[in-house]
Amino acid sequence: MANEYVLPELPYAYNALQPYISEEQLRFHHDKHHQAYVKAANSILEKIQLSRKMSGEIDIKAIAREFSFNVSGHILHSLFWENLQAPQKDNLPNGDADKILKQEFGSYERFKEEFSKAALSAEGSAWAVLAACPVLKRPIIMQVEKHSLYINPASPILLVLDVWEHAYYIDYKNERAKFVEGFWNIINWEMVNKRIKEM
Repeated sequence: MANEYVLPELPYAYNALQPYISEEQLRFHHDKHHQAYVKAANSILEKIQLSRKMSGEIDIKAIAREFSFNVSGHILHSLFWENLQAPQKDNLPNGDADKILKQEFGSYERFKEEFSKAALSAEGSAWAVLAACPVLKRPIIMQVEKHSLYINPASPILLVLDVWEHAYYIDYKNERAKFVEGFWNIINWEMVNKRIKEM
């Protein structure tokens, strides 16, 4: 059993996602922002343990909210890094991903349109998410705000896109649309297929 959260290493070099995500942007996002969520989550665990040892009071409401925010940030970022790969020519879904997207959305183009709109219309600090509804066994698109708001419980995540400004500001300034368009060139569809098999 792990005693603390750990920042995962990227499964590719820091410059592997260029030109869509620069090395500077990726280092800033992974090494600073993601690391901050890991550090905060571990710090909260330490506070809880110390309070229990000292028989002190715990503000459960505040602690639970802060913990959820940071742990969810860590988990979503970990999934996000795995979703990416070096740019591929004609980067289109294949296998199970291609099958379920066509079944649900009619075509890949329709899915891309709906997912992009979710990413572009998400308010403030948010994520666009493709998840699998555990009840209907169908893919669904969600917008998740601040890592942990409006997420469907127990829905396995197949694909995520971070649209917090820290994910793209160095490369794209405030032009989220250009960042979202670039995202389609670096999706690791084999990872999406792997997650579909694990549903």
